[in-house]
Amino acid sequence: MLGRALCNEFISSFEVTGIVRESRVQNLKSQESGEVPLFKCDICDKEKLSITFKNIYPDIIIHSAAYTDVDGCEINPQKADSVNSLGTHNVVSLTKEVGAVLVYISTDYVFDGRKKTPYIESDETCPINVYGKTKLEGERHVETNLKRYFIFRTSWLFGKGGRNFVDSIINKARAGEKLRIVNDQVGSPTWTVDLASGIGNLMKFYSEKGEIPNIYGIYHLTNSGRCSWHEFAKVILTYAGIKDAAVNTITTQELNRPANRPALSILDNTKYENLTGMRLRPWQEAVREYLKEGYEII
Repeated sequence: MLGRALCNEFISSFEVTGIVRESRVQNLKSQESGEVPLFKCDICDKEKLSITFKNIYPDIIIHSAAYTDVDGCEINPQKADSVNSLGTHNVVSLTKEVGAVLVYISTDYVFDGRKKTPYIESDETCPINVYGKTKLEGERHVETNLKRYFIFRTSWLFGKGGRNFVDSIINKARAGEKLRIVNDQVGSPTWTVDLASGIGNLMKFYSEKGEIPNIYGIYHLTNSGRCSWHEFAKVILTYAGIKDAAVNTITTQELNRPANRPALSILDNTKYENLTGMRLRPWQEAVREYLKEGYEII
């Protein structure tokens, strides 16, 4: 989902190469940026990854590969560790070998959600699920082993090319299913296109300005605003023109999923905004724009 958006964002300004697992090559080739050359490789295979990196010899590596099924990570922590932690360690090690700058995509789930105000980059991390823990381990691999890196924490992604909440809500509503949506988790929905644009903006800034002081480090980057999953669903249905869907609110406890979720995981984007002068649009506008591409909206 994010890889597709990143390729489309960077292709006009950079020479772009994609690294994908073999099972997903066909899907990626059919996207708008099909001219991007692709290498088949799994980040868990360090030997093959090393060959791939040395064939490409990139200046900037954007590491967006992850096992992002939050409940799946809880059920299969070995897979989560293999991909999110050890896989990232492989990427970090080889980034150092080729002398590239690394951009690592992380998550709001590195926080426990108990803070009553938006999280800033220096806030103490305390993940409450396996997904968050393994992504935080990935962050630490980056920080410990590299000097030239950017870590982008983001949240609640939706976009083309993968399973996401927006498509799920619309499909279930149109199928006549009753929707039970939690109302006690609050965050910032983020469109992959806007996230990719935000990352691209900083990379262009970096390419032009070079090694300016204090540019490396962690950045929070999401669409503006906040909502609960229930509020998110209501806006989706409104913009999709679905008026007769039954939407019931439930608590996280009632949902009873394998993995715990942070109650409030809003990320403060001020650091990014002060550096770049760019602010991602409100999430509602992003949802409306996304729906224009594939759904009938009002």
